[in-house]
Amino acid sequence: MAGSGRPRLAWYGDDFTGSAAVMEVLAFAGLKAVLFSDVPSPALARRFADADALGIASTARSHGPEWMTANLPAPLAWLDATGAEILHYKICSTFDSSPSAGNIGRAIEIALETRASEAVPLVTAAPQMRRYQSFGHLYAGIFEGVFRLDRHPVMARHPVTPMDEADLLRHLARQTDLPSALIDLEALWSGSATAMLDQAIAAGAKIISLDDMEAASELAVGRLIWENRDRLRLAVGSQGLEYALVRHWQETGEIAVAPPAKSAGAVKQIAAISGSVSPSTARQIAWSAANGFEIIGFDAASVVGDASMLEAEIARASRAALEAISTGASILVTSAEGPDDPRVAGFKTALSASSLDFEAANARIGKALGRVLDQVLRQSGLRRAVISGGDTSGHGMRALGIEALEALAPTIPGAALSSCHSEGPHDGLQIALKGGQMGSEDFFGWIRDGGGPR
Repeated sequence: MAGSGRPRLAWYGDDFTGSAAVMEVLAFAGLKAVLFSDVPSPALARRFADADALGIASTARSHGPEWMTANLPAPLAWLDATGAEILHYKICSTFDSSPSAGNIGRAIEIALETRASEAVPLVTAAPQMRRYQSFGHLYAGIFEGVFRLDRHPVMARHPVTPMDEADLLRHLARQTDLPSALIDLEALWSGSATAMLDQAIAAGAKIISLDDMEAASELAVGRLIWENRDRLRLAVGSQGLEYALVRHWQETGEIAVAPPAKSAGAVKQIAAISGSVSPSTARQIAWSAANGFEIIGFDAASVVGDASMLEAEIARASRAALEAISTGASILVTSAEGPDDPRVAGFKTALSASSLDFEAANARIGKALGRVLDQVLRQSGLRRAVISGGDTSGHGMRALGIEALEALAPTIPGAALSSCHSEGPHDGLQIALKGGQMGSEDFFGWIRDGGGPR
């Protein structure tokens, strides 16, 4: 808890993987953090009354502004009522958004109706995850190197929110009319960030984007936000916000540097599902196929057919997975193995011939894969799992009936192994949620080995 006896932070995540990433940054820094899958019941909330930080995960990134208007106010109000020093609307570190899907601008407008704030700091970069912001432009690293976002091999061709602009405030201007400003690297390095903040607020800026490249700028970002938390009560950004705050708290001695987290220990088999079409995930699937995993294909086109077709595909994939588990293999059920998988084209063809929109069809894929995982875990008795894909993670977690998560063991930043809280059969399940473009090639094997530092 902060010195006031109230939580330091409360966060609302626009997808499940990103929400879990915030939790792990705080937990592995020695703070007590919990992530809820929805507004918790009073009884569940009481179990975590001593938490330093509380979060609620959502699928907002895959929805439009109308959904946000209807669904954001209630959880944001619950989080605001905790009295947290800072309320954080968590976005992806690759700024996945557009006017029609995951609209960050509209989310800020709604959040400001719940919690007044003189200005809203925008902290998107997270150097620990190879996400860098320099003079307003965002860069992201993948296996092949670091790319400006509008030239990024994955994000520039994202199926829902392709990024054609790396200047984040220009991109955001398509989503909101709120005035904005930038506090750049020169200001952060020179110690003039507070003066620039004062000037920006005086000039009417409501959204203030902050560069973040390395330790010095990250520390300056954390210091600026925490020392001005009485007027920067609402923040938007990736887990880079928490990395910056933790660095500042450790620098000032407000929290001690925590000992390194440990592995959760190896198990013989795990169950995994993937709804990602990312080339990065395709490489992870290929590694898994060569290292003790049976790859089970799921036909995504089945979600746009009639109900009996979808039920038959869920049953078929579940049977195939259980048969593979009986032979001693771990299993990975996939809806695609990269963007060029013929199933992607088949899904698009089926979707175009139906009356279903992409958002609804994408949700059906996530829910269907979640149901496969639910059946496989129930019938096999396996107690460790992975969900790959940001949207898939949200729908899959809800299919499992998971109510809360706590970080258990680290892997790459943003994809820790966590322990589950549930009133159903998956209480105590260990699970990792991974964004499509995240993770090492051997990520699924790493989870099978229990995660832990390398």
